[in-house]
Amino acid sequence: MDGNLNMIGYGLAAIGPGVGIGLIFAAYISGVARQPEAQSRLQSIAILGFALAEALAIIGIALAFVL
Repeated sequence: MDGNLNMIGYGLAAIGPGVGIGLIFAAYISGVARQPEAQSRLQSIAILGFALAEALAIIGIALAFVL
């Protein structure tokens, strides 16, 4: 039963990084729409934010399997 509860917990915890990634790219699209000349600067920041938010999801699934 413990393994099943870990996966349910991870499923609920994956909502956070999913929402975070959505907000990151929503802000990126909004920023590029307002200032197209800033696209290269905003793109690098958005990719860094995506990587950090996705790292939280990867750490979460690792902990779900370990614990």
